[in-house]
Amino acid sequence: MCGIIGILGPEEAEVRQQLYDGLLVLQHRGQDAAGIVTCDKERFHQRKSNGMVNDVFRQHHMDMLGGNMGIGHVRYPTAGSSSSAEAQPFYTNSPYGMALAHNGNLTNAEELLQKVIHQDRRHVNTNSDSEILLNILASELGRTQATQIEGELYLDCEDLFDAIERLNSRVNGSYAAVSMLSGYGILAFRDPFGIRPLIHGVRKDNNGEETHVFASESVVLTTLGCEIIGDVKPGEAVFVDEKGLIRRRICHPSPVLKPCIFEHVYFARPDSVIDGIPVYGARIKMGEKLGNRIIEENPEHGIDVVMPIPDSGRISAMEVARTLGVEYREGFVKNRYVGRTFIMPGQAIRKDSVRKKLNPIPHEFEGKRVLLVDDSIVRGNTSKKIVQLARDVGAKEVFFASAAPPVLHPNVYGIDMPAKEEYIAHNRTNEEIMHAIGVDWLIYQSLEDLQNAVIDAGNGVVNQFDTSCFTGEYVCGTITPEYLASVEGARNDNAKIKKNDSDETIEIHNKE
Repeated sequence: MCGIIGILGPEEAEVRQQLYDGLLVLQHRGQDAAGIVTCDKERFHQRKSNGMVNDVFRQHHMDMLGGNMGIGHVRYPTAGSSSSAEAQPFYTNSPYGMALAHNGNLTNAEELLQKVIHQDRRHVNTNSDSEILLNILASELGRTQATQIEGELYLDCEDLFDAIERLNSRVNGSYAAVSMLSGYGILAFRDPFGIRPLIHGVRKDNNGEETHVFASESVVLTTLGCEIIGDVKPGEAVFVDEKGLIRRRICHPSPVLKPCIFEHVYFARPDSVIDGIPVYGARIKMGEKLGNRIIEENPEHGIDVVMPIPDSGRISAMEVARTLGVEYREGFVKNRYVGRTFIMPGQAIRKDSVRKKLNPIPHEFEGKRVLLVDDSIVRGNTSKKIVQLARDVGAKEVFFASAAPPVLHPNVYGIDMPAKEEYIAHNRTNEEIMHAIGVDWLIYQSLEDLQNAVIDAGNGVVNQFDTSCFTGEYVCGTITPEYLASVEGARNDNAKIKKNDSDETIEIHNKE
């Protein structure tokens, strides 16, 4: 999962500051690397490296990011790589000079790579599918000839949209992307299923001049003081030229909105609205339905107190407590200077971080039957540690509720879920999972209730989702057993350890 931002405005000092501020707001979507590329009409200026946003960008880096438009990216690596060479945005000098930042995962990347090298005759220097996406866009755009007007090259916007249409016909998978064309403007586009989020907003200054912002989440736009224009639609491309003129086109013959439901379960910030669905409202509805399910399945539950696993379990936990008529308490204090354990590359790092990240308040647990609520359970190692913490400080019984169904299948659209053999729910019954994480009782949200919770929160504006990590049904691309095996081989913890150990070596794909 990654976060992207693109900005075009009248003042270069404001643009670079807003790019930085926007990436800080998106930091939850990736803590491995960050990057910004800006353009001052004649040349690009770039800063990217491993690390958090406020570590990557110092004042002297910001000072060199000149220009009135730019794009930015925060990353965590889907396959565990932490090489700074794969930090985004990526850049190519032909045609026009282009940079691109991408959130998602291309499921036919290997096939695309061979065609990019041997048919398009372009150079790819990293293992990143985002660089492949950039080169496909560049290749398709290179098939058109810019018109000369009074000696100046002019790129017709329809030619740009035609290039995106051809890109959509070649690429499978998820992609929300922002691209910058030197001397022309900012381009944003989204895959035909809208799997990954992308939204557009504008802010007017006192002189009436406009700043256009594209970002992964609406919270970026509200933080930067923008008026929201709307989500980039599935299969749509939106181009804002240097004069601020907006053009848009649906560049796919049959787009269907099926966004990833896990954005609402875990990844997105609760103060964001994605495709018209407030994330906070979706998590409230998840808690309500989960509470009703507990009443239905265990009416004599005897729960004394409901506690969240902070932070992403908090909203659902509050509503579970309200629905049950049981006291809600905060039992764990979170150290906010430890990263999100879900996106840490390697199980040893995740397990070591749990005790540093959460500390129990003994008085809240002593002698009580405690229901812990989390957004989901993936590997179960973190859940097991947290349950033991609760027991260590005196909980009489520990129950556990997941606001999402059991995770059973890899997510191939940009979420770093491990090999399925590492899922706690893989080939286990509910009772076996209870034993594995050490709880007295366990309940999962049903898939139907999860989908209805998100649908209800959005008043039906979206009624279909990608739920592949729960069902194994993938909304786009031909996902074969062989492809899933390759994904799992790259994502298991042993592969990540080996990958991280070798990250200083950059593999060159292009040798024929």
